[in-house]
Amino acid sequence: MAIRIKSRGNESAEQMMRRFKKLCEKEGLVKDVKKKEYYEKPSDRRNREKRRTAPRAS
Repeated sequence: MAIRIKSRGNESAEQMMRRFKKLCEKEGLVKDVKKKEYYEKPSDRRNREKRRTAPRAS
């Protein structure tokens, strides 16, 4: 998946970077990169998912 940003008229580099960051966040790239930052054992992943979906006791 490639994200391409074309310069608009008199758009500055800062404005282009802002648009690029918004597109990355919208596509879920930021979340995906953070998730893959370190290795997680499959058992740890399953346990985390169980905790996330388990009903909370109040």
